Amino acid sequence: MMRKNISLGRILGISIGLDYSWFLIFALLTWMLAATYYPAEFKGWQPQQYWLMGAATALLFFASVLLHELGHAVVAKAFNVPVRSITLFLFGGVAQLGAEPPSALAEFAIAVAGPLVSIALSVVFFAITIVAPNIPEVFGPAKYLSFINFMLVVFNMIPGYPLDGGRVLRALIWGAIKDMRRATIIAGNIGRGFGYLFIFLGVLSVMTGNLGGLWIAFIGWFLDNAATAEVHRAEFRGLLAGHKVSNAMNHCDEVPANLTLQQLVDDHILVHGHRTFLVRDGDETIGAVTLHEVKDVPREQWAAKTVRDAMVPLDKIRRISPEAGLWSALQRMERENVDEMLVITADRIAGLLSRDDVAKYLGMVQELA
Repeated sequence: MMRKNISLGRILGISIGLDYSWFLIFALLTWMLAATYYPAEFKGWQPQQYWLMGAATALLFFASVLLHELGHAVVAKAFNVPVRSITLFLFGGVAQLGAEPPSALAEFAIAVAGPLVSIALSVVFFAITIVAPNIPEVFGPAKYLSFINFMLVVFNMIPGYPLDGGRVLRALIWGAIKDMRRATIIAGNIGRGFGYLFIFLGVLSVMTGNLGGLWIAFIGWFLDNAATAEVHRAEFRGLLAGHKVSNAMNHCDEVPANLTLQQLVDDHILVHGHRTFLVRDGDETIGAVTLHEVKDVPREQWAAKTVRDAMVPLDKIRRISPEAGLWSALQRMERENVDEMLVITADRIAGLLSRDDVAKYLGMVQELA
């Protein structure tokens, strides 16, 4: 599940957010610009002027990153791929897509859209340096932003998944072998290779006295982790292919709505080890309660609070068919940010599917495989 971030509103219907790590990189970039770039380019300014221009340039850089990610998002929506959000964070930005691209062509177009935006921005800022060479407050930021947007393209087009270049590589492999899962695994493992290379070069740089190598090694570590996650995701998708919700769902016990939370814990959760229960009021099922909802209630209130007080009402729980694919169910949970879904068949509750259920079933399939 994604960490919470600071909402900046919506652009083109897409939620824009700031991860808390963004403040660290913003501060570091502002400091670097104020302490090195601007003093070297424009001598004689007041210290506060260096810091003001550094902060303004850093903000313009992240505006460029946002436009880069919007490039991905706009093209994704053109191919009917939902875009969940765009988040700015420590390493720049990321557009969270709600589904996989429908084809290799769509993947290629979505992947190159961001770098094309950055190239256009680099050209625009370079043109500004030509037009306003004698206005330091305009020339300085434009020169830096032209360079940094170009370098953003160079870095992103490294053919290591999940960088943009790696996504282009995946699209080309996908188009050649007609298998998205295998293409993802191949491109992801190449991405891991580049991650290891960055780590090696970073450590080597530090050993020769350049502490800037720590940043290169950190980027390599991030790339390796991101690529590994994508490889595992593709492998999980392959393992769950052909399996249905009915294979993994939990046939929940029912408990009365007036049962206290203390009784639920003592007589059901601790005795049988179950974590999810349907809640019954007479002959009617009115909701569901999980260990998560119980933990949200202070322990000293368990003896007084009932299951009804803590449950999630039935109409608030997402529903899914037992015949739905297990992988698509997991994707939907991620997309809608929920932990469980009611499994409904012929207007009857057949059970409940939770992320834990999918994880347990996946573990069993892995063992058998």
